[in-house]
Amino acid sequence: MQIVFSDGLERCPWPKQDPVYIAYHDKEWGVPEYDDRALFEKLILDGFQAGLSWITILRKRDNFRNAFDNFEPEKIARYPKRKIESLMKDAGIVRNRAKIEGAVSSARAWINIMESGPGFSHFLWDYLDGKPKLNKFRTTGQVPAETELSRKISKELAMRGFKFVGPTIVYAFMQAVGMVNDHIVTCHRHAAVAKLARKR
Repeated sequence: MQIVFSDGLERCPWPKQDPVYIAYHDKEWGVPEYDDRALFEKLILDGFQAGLSWITILRKRDNFRNAFDNFEPEKIARYPKRKIESLMKDAGIVRNRAKIEGAVSSARAWINIMESGPGFSHFLWDYLDGKPKLNKFRTTGQVPAETELSRKISKELAMRGFKFVGPTIVYAFMQAVGMVNDHIVTCHRHAAVAKLARKR
């Protein structure tokens, strides 16, 4: 499906004409992310997305950051029961007890990885030898929902105590943090993101 954007640029069709979605697509999606805490935040938000659309989470992202102490794992890992209850009353986020408690479990798992090795970023990027995978899909219909690698990472994350990290969630996460470049080839961001990867 070809969408004509008012600025004349060609893009992946999924942002449609939503300015918030377009800004996210143009500035964030697919850009290689190597920061340990930023990767944690994105993984948690992708977990909250399960069963919802990403634009729903994106519109609530600032609320999530305020509610979850800017996604500092060390703080989230120590959340007492009363904090969980207060989050369940926060209309600015997705009020799902399993996902909120899952974020606490994932924060503890993140800390364990940070304390037992070279860090969360290395843990993830080592699956790709530190370099993003450049895909060359011509349509969004060619883009998979999950891959063998996302299944492998999903299994490892779950084994380490992370929650809401199924292979589909993990693949969406990999796309967002630039582990794979899934901008379609006609999108103006495909080449730009590929260039960022080469600078690494």
